[in-house]
Amino acid sequence: MSTLNGKVAVVTGASKGIGASIAEHFAASGAKVVVNYSSSKEGADRVVANIKAKGGDAIAIQANVAKQAEIEKLFAETKKAYGKLDILVNNAGIYEFSPLEEITAEHFHKQFDLNVLGLLLTTKEAVKLIGPEGGSIINISSIVGPMPMQTAAVYSATKAAVDAITVALSKELGARKIRVNSLNPGMVETEGVHAAGFAESDFRKQIEATTPLGRIAQPGDIATAAVFFASDDAGWVTGQTLILAGGQRQ
Repeated sequence: MSTLNGKVAVVTGASKGIGASIAEHFAASGAKVVVNYSSSKEGADRVVANIKAKGGDAIAIQANVAKQAEIEKLFAETKKAYGKLDILVNNAGIYEFSPLEEITAEHFHKQFDLNVLGLLLTTKEAVKLIGPEGGSIINISSIVGPMPMQTAAVYSATKAAVDAITVALSKELGARKIRVNSLNPGMVETEGVHAAGFAESDFRKQIEATTPLGRIAQPGDIATAAVFFASDDAGWVTGQTLILAGGQRQ
């Protein structure tokens, strides 16, 4: 497929997991892709190598998108490499679970500074590179935004904020032909899920038992939806939140 031919995309937090899959699917659809990473150069280089091995065009750019100066560097280097921007995927994010009695200011700010403020500042810089023909911004949110979880009050709040930002910016940027949508995955089998011990947990089994499609997601399940939102096929779609959870409901 070549639905993204001629387009340039920045995918934040793309060294692994959902971000890596989105970057690879974008490249397979014809886009030139900036694989952003914060600390895992090895992972980002691997994603770029995978893309190039299949004939795609990608570069890796380091930037912690919780920091204004590094965000500015990310888009300056994107402009230097490709001259423009058509698509931004705000995928970089973190999650930490904590019961109420253990919530601290540090726990709060660590998640809000990246998941919410970082997303806003990244978007602010990105739109400066998007031309008059418009573009697409895709925010990777979570099912816990509309369906908050216990011991995840702060994380759930960050994702609810992302969904609110999505709607607000879709209205603000619509006149510039910039579409803004969010994807809300449920549990996805990523490196992070394995590292957190969820991959083989009773929690996963509980989710699968209450999911009509009977499994958790793979990164590609999210990436294919991102390709649609990035493409001109979604040219009349903005301000929307799509739950990608196999039919799971609380």
